[in-house]
Amino acid sequence: MVYFGILISMGRRKSNRKPPPKRKAIVPLDTQFDCPFCNHEKSCEVTMDRVRSSARIVCRICLEDFQTITNFLSEPIDIYNDWIDACEKAN
Repeated sequence: MVYFGILISMGRRKSNRKPPPKRKAIVPLDTQFDCPFCNHEKSCEVTMDRVRSSARIVCRICLEDFQTITNFLSEPIDIYNDWIDACEKAN
């Protein structure tokens, strides 16, 4: 098409599609925590036995331990929080 002596070509419209949103990286939850008794960092490790519905947290330094009953939604952070709550309740 010629308009006032300038050649104008017909083009397509721009697409309105947006790129898909970027996925957030899934960060795994910790299984090692700070000991409330000896204050060592990352010295307490949680082991969960889902078959028996129990969990145990043990400090490698001072050998303090805590065992509790879990459900199918429990995670290691929940066991650690239960341990901290039991320590506060005892004091």
